[in-house]
Amino acid sequence: MAEENITFLPFEEALALVGAIQEEEDIERDNNRILTVYSKDDRELCWFDFAEVMADVGQVPKEELKAAVQNYILHHIPDWARG
Repeated sequence: MAEENITFLPFEEALALVGAIQEEEDIERDNNRILTVYSKDDRELCWFDFAEVMADVGQVPKEELKAAVQNYILHHIPDWARG
């Protein structure tokens, strides 16, 4: 199986592109949540598995969690999302 190399957008470009990050139900897998990323013009860009993001973000104080998740996602927007 070929290894997929993902290239991420620079943080500043992701920040300019992303309009919202919404926690939603995963319609393909029961009892699973996803974080869907939307552009400023309300176009769906990509999504992240909620549990995986939380594991990668790690233990942060509750009051810092939202900012930590947003920061993580903005640093991991694939370059193909600019499409």
